Amino acid sequence: MTHRKSQRGAQTPVRAILQEESSLQAKVRDGLDAMKKVDRKLIDAPLRSSFGDSLDIDTALRLGHEQENRWDYLLGHKPNKTVIALEPHSANEKEIAVIIAKRDAARDQLAPHMKSGERIAAWLWVASGKVHLANTEKARILLDQNGIRFVGPKVLRKHLP
Repeated sequence: MTHRKSQRGAQTPVRAILQEESSLQAKVRDGLDAMKKVDRKLIDAPLRSSFGDSLDIDTALRLGHEQENRWDYLLGHKPNKTVIALEPHSANEKEIAVIIAKRDAARDQLAPHMKSGERIAAWLWVASGKVHLANTEKARILLDQNGIRFVGPKVLRKHLP
């Protein structure tokens, strides 16, 4: 059973970055199955099949972090063998601080579950509704300084690392 679990973990990116004994391993789903259906539509249709696995980290990490900010998803991109963190969230100026706080919290919350030396390749913020976010230098600088990329209303191939 252990050999099978290790072999399976090597096949998909999210499983591969998590420690084998992590409680999150059991919550990883194939493809985009961990995502809410409404959120899957935020990924360009031709791109959806390129994701090998997914994890709803908002739900998986809720226990013990109920009052903390939580990021929504980790997605394993098969072709690049990378993990992308995706946050569907309303897009306006006042949400920038919230998005940064969610990313910081997610890094802390995920750290005990990840293998040493592993990292999230990209932190993407996708608009969950209409975009009311001015493309100002201040907004870009704040997001860039925190390693977050606002992708607009849909994740496209060009947004992936």
